[in-house]
Amino acid sequence: MAAGIYLLCALTSLTCCVLLFRAWRRNRAGLLFWSWLCFAGLSFNNVVLVVDKLLLPQVDLGPLRMASALVSLLLLLFGLVWEDQ
Repeated sequence: MAAGIYLLCALTSLTCCVLLFRAWRRNRAGLLFWSWLCFAGLSFNNVVLVVDKLLLPQVDLGPLRMASALVSLLLLLFGLVWEDQ
């Protein structure tokens, strides 16, 4: 059950990443660019989660997951502040 949820989360974030990239490529809006980068990082985070929990349970990839989530959210935060000015 957990494996299905991990995989669905990874697919959902990857789908959002692709859709945001396509929208950014069409419009060249700054906020779409930062949202795309954030979801690219979150997709990476979800893929690492699948690897961590399902493929390599003996290896702790928690710090990598936390770092990628932090970088992703900081990119979005930077984009929100940058676009506001």
